[in-house]
Amino acid sequence: MTRSALLTGVSRRVGIAWTVAEHLQQQGWTLSTSGWPAHDQEQPWGGDESPPDNPSWNWRPADLADPAVPDRLVAEHVAVHGGIDALVAVHARSSAAGLGELIAAELDLTFAINTRATLLLVRAAAAAGVRRVVLFTTGVHRDPMPTEIPYATSKAALQGMTSTLAAALARQGTTVNCINPGPVDTGYADESAAAHIAARMPARRWGLPSDIAPIVAWLLSDEAHWVTGQTLDADGGWTLRSGVEPAP
Repeated sequence: MTRSALLTGVSRRVGIAWTVAEHLQQQGWTLSTSGWPAHDQEQPWGGDESPPDNPSWNWRPADLADPAVPDRLVAEHVAVHGGIDALVAVHARSSAAGLGELIAAELDLTFAINTRATLLLVRAAAAAGVRRVVLFTTGVHRDPMPTEIPYATSKAALQGMTSTLAAALARQGTTVNCINPGPVDTGYADESAAAHIAARMPARRWGLPSDIAPIVAWLLSDEAHWVTGQTLDADGGWTLRSGVEPAP
């Protein structure tokens, strides 16, 4: 039986969402995907020169700052696929700002995209009968991130709401889980930062999107039906590094 999944955050070929889409397609899933390349283009790492070109992914640009977009994405997915089996919310607005640099407009925008849009996606997907939901957080529930407060706090909200959403949807047989992927090499770090992080990782390397995609696939599978409300620190042991860090 063909299963369908809606993925957000698909815009950069080196990104986690792109690799998840490739992995799920290889497993026989049919997909709808969305991304917002304009966000990447305004970041230091930049965006791809062209949008996704895989027609079977049913990709479309989607600005999740617009509160009407989550409902539209789910409705379009259901219209194409006849239902929705899984929602994988990988999208994120990155925002580097310390406490003294916070402004209300950036907080509002970051929370609108990272938190509000995700909740609205889950609401719409649940109403359409979704069976599996996977959210993405960052590691702020494990380590402070004082230089990325808008991003970190909006992602912390996702991690914090996971068990509540799982409880709300348990009776309809829907699982909701969250992944903290730790440091994943998606091309955003400069050479110095990349080397610094790699040296602190227990495996002495960054995570790769291909490390994360099979975990998403398992959470969407029938085998994972008994796992819900959980945050998986699938971070290569990043949270264990205090015991393995090299001497300064």
